[in-house]
This record gives sequence, C-alpha cells and structure tokens, in this order.
Amino acid sequence: MDPICYIAGAQEPGELALAPGRPAFVIAADGGLDHLERRGIGADLIVGDFDSLGRVPEGANVVRHPEEKDDTDMLLAVKAGLRLGLRDFVLYGGLGGRLDHTLANLQTLVYLARQGGRGVLLGDGTAAAVLRCGRLDFPAGLAGVVSVFCPDGEARGVDLEGLYYPLRDAVLTSAFPLGVSNRFTGRPAAVSVREGTLLVMWDEPPAGVLAHLFG
Repeated sequence: MDPICYIAGAQEPGELALAPGRPAFVIAADGGLDHLERRGIGADLIVGDFDSLGRVPEGANVVRHPEEKDDTDMLLAVKAGLRLGLRDFVLYGGLGGRLDHTLANLQTLVYLARQGGRGVLLGDGTAAAVLRCGRLDFPAGLAGVVSVFCPDGEARGVDLEGLYYPLRDAVLTSAFPLGVSNRFTGRPAAVSVREGTLLVMWDEPPAGVLAHLFG
C-alpha cells in the first residue's frame, strides 16, 4: 500500500491526524517543522527557505531553497512528494493567517490534481479538495456547510447528489459562485464533474476526513 504524504505548513494546524491503516511519509514545509516537533512527529523530509521557521535545521533530510523563488514552501513540498512517486496528499497548516497564502495553497491543490494526484487541505475545522474530471463521495451522517466552486474556466457535467441543493449535469464557472453554502443532509452525498475542475470545501474535523478519503 502506497504511503500518504502528510505536509505540515507554517499555520497552526490544530489536530494533526494520520489515517489509520496506511503508511505515512511526512514533510515539513518551513515553519511546519515546529508544529511537528511540538507533537512529537518526525519529519522524513524538511524543505523551505526557513524564513518562517527562523532557523535552518540540520540533517541529511533538509533541502534549503533561496528566499527569492517562484514556488511557495507548500508547493515545494508537494513537488518533492510527487517526485518520490507519492499521489495521496494531506496538507496541514495551510488555511488561515494571510489570505494570499491561503489562496496559494488552494492553487496548490489545483496543481496537484493536474499532476494526477489527490489531496486535501485541512485547517481550522475546514477541509478543501480539488476534483479534476472525478468524483468525491461523502458518507452518511455528515452535517454542516459544503461549497463547490469552479476555480478556473468552466466545469461541465457537475452533479451534486445527496445535498440540500442538488444539481444534475450543471455548468459551473469561475465568475459565478452558484455552489456556495450548500448543506449536508445526513444522507450519503457525492460531488462529481465530467469535464473541468472543482474546488470543494466543507466543515469536518481532520480525523473524519481522513477516514473516508484515505481509510
């Protein structure tokens, strides 16, 4: 069974859960190393320019990048995981704080989906995932808000099943937030797209997300 790649970013991650029954490969993205160390979790790889960490860690597993670079530290970590052949990613510490960094991390999910990977961004009681010509299933018993956006261009053949506001073979665009503020109903639910990309955001603690996405 292939490992799940867990990446810890600089923002406070809250709960830092690992999916049961799957091996883990853990990457610290710059300041995320502090969060891992406080929780007694070892990092298999440490990457970044280390401006937010405030120190340069030592070790054979440390890859230091210059401060003036095109990639964010989170994107550097995702690319490192992809180079290792990993395809399932859980990103912690990427929501909250500076809005521009949050948007950059959501874009990183889009990048990951375009590379054939599967990822979820967790933080502050929120989960976010990106689908590219795919489907995301939710188990029964969930409550709270779920929103579906098209992050670029158009998304065609969008189906929302088991949610309070269903859709069938719809078209979502990046210029109109039709899918915002839907709700779980307690029934099994699914979001799918035939052509294009969807950003799905919902309320759920990390342990529950991992159980049904990667369990």
